[in-house]
Amino acid sequence: MDLSFVEGVAREIAVHIKDYRIVVDKSTVPVKTGEKVAQTISRYNPGADIDVVSNPEFLREGSAVEDLMKPDRIVIGVSSERAIGPMKEIYEPFKAPIFFTDLNSAELIKHAANSFLALKISYINAVAAICEASGANVEQVADGMGADKRIGRAFLNAGVGYGGSCFPKDISAFIHISDQLGYDFRLLKEVEAINRDQQERFLKKIREALWVLRHKKIGVLGLAFKGNTDDVRSSVAINIVRQLLAEGAAVRAYDPKAMEKARPLIPEATLVATPEEVADGADAVLILTEWNEFKSLPWPAIKKRMLSPLLFDGRNLLKREDMRALGFTYTGIGH
Repeated sequence: MDLSFVEGVAREIAVHIKDYRIVVDKSTVPVKTGEKVAQTISRYNPGADIDVVSNPEFLREGSAVEDLMKPDRIVIGVSSERAIGPMKEIYEPFKAPIFFTDLNSAELIKHAANSFLALKISYINAVAAICEASGANVEQVADGMGADKRIGRAFLNAGVGYGGSCFPKDISAFIHISDQLGYDFRLLKEVEAINRDQQERFLKKIREALWVLRHKKIGVLGLAFKGNTDDVRSSVAINIVRQLLAEGAAVRAYDPKAMEKARPLIPEATLVATPEEVADGADAVLILTEWNEFKSLPWPAIKKRMLSPLLFDGRNLLKREDMRALGFTYTGIGH
């Protein structure tokens, strides 16, 4: 992990410190970074009177403002009790639980939290494979699991896998951090493997239905890594589109917000102005991002525009029974 920018800022801070200051790190950084920041400031300003605080943020793309104003918890890692009072005063208006920890623990919390959420996603995707093999329904299984207060329903939605700028990066970083500390975090390595396999399992279903992808016309709904954002970084949807193109398919795609950012990543794909247009002459339509508006599309009209009524729902966004009643050959995840 490149921490040169963090080191550079620490050196710049050192030059300007004249009296006591609290240096707050809100980035997701490897454990012991706070210690290194303090050492760097002291090295370039031996008399600097500072406390370094780790105050990780827990913001989701698409709801960052709400998460900022109404946090589940506030984590503050301190190296001395002197910093507790000022930090508590800053966050008093938020009326959220504040957890004061040591510096290293605060830095670990963000990586540990994101890795656990990714673990839940990969776990339910692994369960989805068992459901498909046994004739069970993963959504019913997830509901039954999620009703247990010790587990909870959040992040138990089977699909084509997680992406984005946080989960893949944070898990990779946590594995690397663990390796450096002498621990082989095999569990997280398997989380990554399951996530990669989930994309291939989805593509296999498409190949089995269409036999040959070359020259097939495939419509794609959703390019962002999740709904309510235009972020296509590490997007599973982009990965799947690239694979379809590599196998010779012609792809027409639509996303409510991510079209411009996606365009340079998949230049061979045709990006269309409306969701209905992806169905024109399509041998199959795929749902790859969980946009709520896709639930209320005019699906009977979309079916009429398709060459064959194959619908692959990579986010279990639609109800299988409803789509089959409309005449679609519907394939979801885990049932």
